[in-house]
Parts: sequence; C-alpha cells; structure tokens
Amino acid sequence: MGVRHSSTAVPTAAARARSVLATAWSCAVTTEIGRDELVGAHSVTEDGRIRLSPPEDSALAAAVICAPRGEPSTLVEFTDVAPVPLRDRIRARLWLSGSLAYDGQDLVFEPTCAVLQESSGERQGVELDEFALTVPDPLAEAESRLLTHLADAHPDAVEQLTRLIGPDSLQGVVRVRPLALDMHGISLRLERARGQADVRLPFHQPVDDITQVTECMHALLMRARLSTTRRGRPVGG
Repeated sequence: MGVRHSSTAVPTAAARARSVLATAWSCAVTTEIGRDELVGAHSVTEDGRIRLSPPEDSALAAAVICAPRGEPSTLVEFTDVAPVPLRDRIRARLWLSGSLAYDGQDLVFEPTCAVLQESSGERQGVELDEFALTVPDPLAEAESRLLTHLADAHPDAVEQLTRLIGPDSLQGVVRVRPLALDMHGISLRLERARGQADVRLPFHQPVDDITQVTECMHALLMRARLSTTRRGRPVGG
C-alpha cells in the first residue's frame, strides 16, 4: 500500500495518528476495572487494530472475563515524545476508544473513536475509515535518529534554518531545536525565557523515503543561505 500524498504541507490527522502508533513503545490501557501501563507489549495491524500482550497479572485479562460479552469498553492512550531534549517533549497524545476481545492468543483492541491532540492543545477527531486506510509517514521509523543527529552533529545547520523564519517570530528566542520531521517538512521549536513556539518549514516536494531527505534539507539550507533576512543570532545549542 503506497503513501497517500497530500496537497497540503502538513500530515493529515490520520497520518499523524498512524505515525504515533507506529513509533510508540508504550501505551496506557483503561477499562472499567482499572488502568494498565504497558511497555513493549503492543503491536499494530495494517488496518490500525492493536494487539496487546499484557502480563499475566494484568487487569486487562480480568476485564475481558468480567465484561458481559467479553468485550469491555476500553480507552488506549499513546504519547508522542520528541527524541531531542526540549523543555516540553510531548508533541501529541492519541486517544483510541473501542472494545477489547481475545482472538485466541492476544487481546485485540478494535477502535471505534480516535482523537489526536497536538502540542498546541488542538484536538482533532480522526475518521476511522481514513485511519484504517492510511499508512504511517515514511520517515516515522527513522525520525528519531535523523533529528538526534541533526541536533547533536549539526547545530549550525539548525540555526541557519532560522533565516527562513520572520524576524518578529525570533524576538526573545534563546534556543532553537529540531522538533519533528515528516515527509512534508521539518518543524523547529523556538524556546524563549518564558514560553515557546513551533515553526514549520515545508520541503519543496514530499519525500517518499529517507534517501530523499538529504536533498530536501540541502534545498532548505540553500534557501536559508540566500535569504536576505538579517537578525541577531539566537543560541542554537
């Protein structure tokens, strides 16, 4: 199944949600009986269902047994955390509500509602049909490694990218860090003594795989070098 290209320069809510699912290592599962924090105990099917393999003493097994039809109402929460150290590293939260059932080996969670909350606080409902058909961003699995390398090995390039940001947005900025990377562009976190803001720099074209990221980043840096914007230099580290 190929990646759906969007005419916009930002991922759709469904693509963001599927990317969060693809990269999350842990999740919180809540039923009528209680709440379990699971680490490394879930996997995701192609259509967005979640397989859970909780410990034997988990409350989830009891919840399935005690539910009237063996399918307890369930809420599963995933948190998207930035790989680069930041003042606030939570980039998004994804809530999925639905039902839980055994398939013979694992517990299978079938979502009936999906809500994505971005770091800005904005919440978006995700259409389940789109959620099931959408695949994760092609850079989702590599994003952590790419952003960490950019922050640690190329802080000069991160600061150079700020030439593409209007000077008004850079007032009071004391640190600039890479925040997110996807097929449509890169986002930077602008930290001030009080408060913060995020700025998105779109690529000139969407990328289909990791091999195209270098070309798109070089194009952004070239635009930055040619920029006539002149400003004071914020702390880039």
